[in-house]
Amino acid sequence: MLLLFETPAGYSIFKVSDEKKLSKTSPEDIYDNFFADSKKASSSLDLLSFQPFADTADAVSAATACIEGQVGKSLKSFLKKQLIKGDAKKGESLAIADKSLASSIKEKLPKLSCKLVSDAKTDELFRGLRCYMDELMESGDSDTGGVSGSDLRAMQLGLSHSLSRYKLKFSADKVDTMVIQAVGLLDELDKEINTYAMRVKEWYGWHFPEMQAIVGDNAQYSKLVLTCGYRSKFKETDMSQILEDENVESAIKEAAEVSMGTEISDLDIINIQSLAEQVLSMTEYRAQLFEYLKNRMNAIAPNLTILVGELVGARLISHAGSLMNLAKQPASTVQILGAEKALFRALKTKHNTPKYGLIYHASLIGQAAPKNKGKISRVLAAKAALATRVDALSDETLEHADTTIGFEGRAKVEARLRQLEGGNGALASAANKDGALTSDKTAKYTPVGAE
Repeated sequence: MLLLFETPAGYSIFKVSDEKKLSKTSPEDIYDNFFADSKKASSSLDLLSFQPFADTADAVSAATACIEGQVGKSLKSFLKKQLIKGDAKKGESLAIADKSLASSIKEKLPKLSCKLVSDAKTDELFRGLRCYMDELMESGDSDTGGVSGSDLRAMQLGLSHSLSRYKLKFSADKVDTMVIQAVGLLDELDKEINTYAMRVKEWYGWHFPEMQAIVGDNAQYSKLVLTCGYRSKFKETDMSQILEDENVESAIKEAAEVSMGTEISDLDIINIQSLAEQVLSMTEYRAQLFEYLKNRMNAIAPNLTILVGELVGARLISHAGSLMNLAKQPASTVQILGAEKALFRALKTKHNTPKYGLIYHASLIGQAAPKNKGKISRVLAAKAALATRVDALSDETLEHADTTIGFEGRAKVEARLRQLEGGNGALASAANKDGALTSDKTAKYTPVGAE
């Protein structure tokens, strides 16, 4: 009797050394008689042939096929080589662990002369084989091949990880936890940068108060403080690399000459400049973090990003807890996500409920007139809910994500926006003409009198 055994390293065929003893032994006694220890197991089973997998992808496809009871390409070629073209005797039985796999082998290999067996005895044989797999796989010679126990355990670990990723369709680029952490840190950085920049302006304002009204950008203000220091140096310093507008530069130089600020010491300037360096370093890190968030959002939720942008999409995912949680929400919930306090306050006081939450900051809603923002937010939330479900439930093993839903949804929202602003309404919906449903698409109700 031959045994077809699948391992994480490859396919193998074992032969029972004493078939007469096996035929006389009951299934309950097989383990005691054949697999009491490793020596008995090695003497009872001989490794005839072993074919390793080509790579991890081959191992995953073979394992998936075996789980589903199908015959993969590697198994088919192995059985053809060993049993059909090899020296297998006619009428010899081949033990298969899975009955569904045995029936698939019969269909795929009709020329196979071996009798396929799967019963209580073979189950006990496979149980003993799995118990002493390391010792039996090492027993192969140079012709039959084999694999060491340490290599086999490493292959087991690698295959289990790869198979789990395949079954869950997991991709490292699709982890939405990174987006949640990144957008949270981005919001905190904005607060810290504003706080530090305000402190720089207030501190340096004692020396040069007029510059705060001329230069509004925090990064430019900090660069000027680092470059010039004392206001007396502004006149002789070239600020063209910091300020793009020449009029602003001339205004600063004029204000520095007639400034009403107080004099400060060198130690004060050193501390103010060190704080300005902190503002610039955090501003640079914020730009890097935003680029990272942008790339992550394009990988995780490309359709949602096309509709609402990276920041709004990331905040929606963060507020919902995960991309899958957001995909489970209806469009009405997506529309007011982030405005829960206003919603419950409106329900409690019996006032009008809010029309938008975090989605209000999307560029498409910003383009709408104030009276149309509620309508556009409802349309955008409907498209965003559909796009989120596509992103969360689509096949993640594809190399390039399908962004058709995102682009089509954005086009429809823009068409609806043009319609509300007085543009061409025919693009918004093919079923609408002049704001009314066409008669051929509207179901009519004809009352019928009761008999």
